[in-house]
Amino acid sequence: MPHHLSVRIDPNSGFCFGVIYAIQMAEDLLEEQGYLYCLGDIVHNDEEVQRLEKRGLRIIDYEQFARLRGEAVLIRAHGEPPSTYQTALENNLTLVDASCPVVLKLQNRIKTSYDKQDRIFIYGKHGHAEVRGLLGQTSGNAVVFESLDELLRHELPDNITLYSQTTKSTDSFYRIKAELEGRGYLVNANDTICRQVSNRDKDLRKFAAQFDQIVFVSGTKSSNGKVLYQVCKDTNPQTHFISSTDELRAEWFQPGQSVGICGATSTPMWLMEQVRDALLML
Repeated sequence: MPHHLSVRIDPNSGFCFGVIYAIQMAEDLLEEQGYLYCLGDIVHNDEEVQRLEKRGLRIIDYEQFARLRGEAVLIRAHGEPPSTYQTALENNLTLVDASCPVVLKLQNRIKTSYDKQDRIFIYGKHGHAEVRGLLGQTSGNAVVFESLDELLRHELPDNITLYSQTTKSTDSFYRIKAELEGRGYLVNANDTICRQVSNRDKDLRKFAAQFDQIVFVSGTKSSNGKVLYQVCKDTNPQTHFISSTDELRAEWFQPGQSVGICGATSTPMWLMEQVRDALLML
């Protein structure tokens, strides 16, 4: 029994400009030299990584990076700590730097702040690629926290300098700031959240409210994907999380329903298009 669904892709979903830039650089170099090393997953989306690996992208970790000599290595949009640049110098590696400008600006601000001996607290995800780069600006001395509860478990100075990973929610950031001020701390809050990401929040609520069902497409490693999926689900309880078309289930849908497809800043448009085509075949 065909479903005859009406399906639409969210025009604001998909790669942010930082990721588009990194992938464009990778594709140009792969075209030129047939292979390219990349430090860490170029984007937190397995389908896109596999597509680029077929074209010659070689994803390496820090151990492999330390053993490499005389090669070109792509730095992805998330940015890297100073130690990576140091290793590259020592090992005669050419870095192709696709760090996102929003992240680079944040790295510089944190470094300046640290040089002034501010006590720095970073709202972000432990071990996240971007956060490692931020922490590196403070020689590992900043405190990273994922929630207010975690932050309050630390001995806090009277003066707190607050930063945020670029993909965190602005609402949570300002809630944390207000809560700290309510407890009598002086907070120097640096809102360094990427507006292209935080505006997705509002756009997505509008989009998700228009459909009977939402299919949210994202890699499981994407922290931005987890946040945005939650935004969709809060707005429209009929939201389904998938990473590839194999995970679609016909029984989710009723004949004639409207379905919206959206995704994370690391979800490629071609993948959302594949999901749309698969839905139209149901």
